[in-house]
Amino acid sequence: MAADRLPPFGRTALLLDLDGTLVDIAPRPEAVVVEPGLTQTLTSLRRQLADALAVVSGRPAETVDALLSGAPYAVAGEHGAALRAAPGKHVEYATLPPVPDDWRRAAEQMAAARPGVLLEHKAHGFTLHFRAIPDAGPMLRAELGKLLQGQSEFTVLSAHMAWEVRPNAADKGRAVEALMARPPFLGRLPLFIGDDVTDEDAIRAARALGGAGLKVDAAFGTAAAVRTWLRHAATTGTWPELPLRRTA
Repeated sequence: MAADRLPPFGRTALLLDLDGTLVDIAPRPEAVVVEPGLTQTLTSLRRQLADALAVVSGRPAETVDALLSGAPYAVAGEHGAALRAAPGKHVEYATLPPVPDDWRRAAEQMAAARPGVLLEHKAHGFTLHFRAIPDAGPMLRAELGKLLQGQSEFTVLSAHMAWEVRPNAADKGRAVEALMARPPFLGRLPLFIGDDVTDEDAIRAARALGGAGLKVDAAFGTAAAVRTWLRHAATTGTWPELPLRRTA
């Protein structure tokens, strides 16, 4: 499939996923490494794009800011359930159903029963990471399916060697729409880059808004290639050709 037509550099609102896009996937969420120079690249792009640069992540917004030293103008965390709309602003939380306490306790028991499984709590959900023991994936999915059976407010999403429980009303597509309705993104064309199943809503939203949505594996190959591409863009003030010239 031919690559998306990228918006003109000067009219772009750049929206980026974090894990698997800006940073390489790590065995544990807290073990990710921010490549030297990445925050400088993002800061340069933000300046050239008149602040229209945001990170849209499944992680808490505060975690994204800590990892990237506040380089993005805005951060949509927890798949859009949490929004830091501008530098120095408090995180705004969407009105979403709370995760039942017995679900959290059940998730803690699932992780405790399988050493190597990591439970990551979030304000509106949780994630079970099984990268250390991949064989646990199907069993965890089956147990989560039983846990959520009979309700319609939450769903189980597949992520990188992980299962994430989150409200149906929170997704990255809605996060993109919310950002694009506010300055400095308003009136620009979105360019979203992400790598995971959870990024597909954002890719569709960016395209529906007249911009472009790129999947890392199809358009770049690796997160390292994304970083190189962004660094070249920051240096030249234009979007370089995509390494693979195709999109998902």
